[in-house]
Amino acid sequence: MSKPAAPLKGRAARLARLMPSTGPSTAARTPFVLLVVLLLGGGLITLLLLNSALNEGSFRLSELKRDTTELTDEQQALQRDVDSRSQPDALERRARELGMVPGGSPAFLDPDGTVRGDPTEATAPPPSPSPSPSPTPGPRASAGAAPDPDATATGASGSASPSGSAPATEPDSATAPAAESTPPPTSPGR
Repeated sequence: MSKPAAPLKGRAARLARLMPSTGPSTAARTPFVLLVVLLLGGGLITLLLLNSALNEGSFRLSELKRDTTELTDEQQALQRDVDSRSQPDALERRARELGMVPGGSPAFLDPDGTVRGDPTEATAPPPSPSPSPSPTPGPRASAGAAPDPDATATGASGSASPSGSAPATEPDSATAPAAESTPPPTSPGR
């Protein structure tokens, strides 16, 4: 009922000679197909890992940007505070609250020990009438007033007994308690 296949002629015969038979070719294609599937699967897994790493970096970047914004805002607020406290009127008000008074004309010491200028003690100006009373500081030792070194040297030598029993370097007992009760002079601004 079926006719035997007629031999191919012409172009079909040439194509049939170029194409190998289907039997042995399926065994040779299996490793190639597995290689392609493995390459595609490996590429897909690599893309997923790369995508998750990029997303993690993106989250970290947005967190760092948010932190930078917060720190910049804090820095600007602190700078505004510094600027407001650095204004001359604010500095003067704060200095008066601390009991500081404007200084007089300055005097300078030359390297050879001579004094240039006329040193004067700073005195507080009369208090201005203000609606709220401010605490008045107690008497303070002036930082510019230093004892005369010649006066202390003569006082120490004058207190020595004529018999020489007391050493000349001991302080006078009358001046020792007064020296202990006064606080040491401090320099403003340090």
